[in-house]
Amino acid sequence: QVQVIESGGGLVQAGGSLRLSCAASGRTLSINAMGWFRQAPGKEREFLATIRWDGRATSYADFVKGRFTISRDNSVNTVHLQMNSLKPEDAAVYYCAASTHFLPTRKNDYKYWGRGTQVTVSS
Repeated sequence: QVQVIESGGGLVQAGGSLRLSCAASGRTLSINAMGWFRQAPGKEREFLATIRWDGRATSYADFVKGRFTISRDNSVNTVHLQMNSLKPEDAAVYYCAASTHFLPTRKNDYKYWGRGTQVTVSS
């Protein structure tokens, strides 16, 4: 089993930045990629970014390119999502997940999920 725990959510003004973190523990040798998703009320959970477990490759949803950056801290099995120029429509619960696939963008390809962290953006 793999445990995934997100942190770093909160309230930010429009135009501001937040850095989310995701710590993975347990059978991390089975992980090939980590990803970030978000889900706003009444909407589907949507893919944001993914990073290969060794940190050497990334993939982003088009609508976050240039604003969000995913990175990996190899020393502590932690993945970060740096979010800049936040907009009110970025408000959602942000989820981190672990996958045995390589750079998956579909939520069904992720096996282990965190409980999410709330991001609120005030206008």
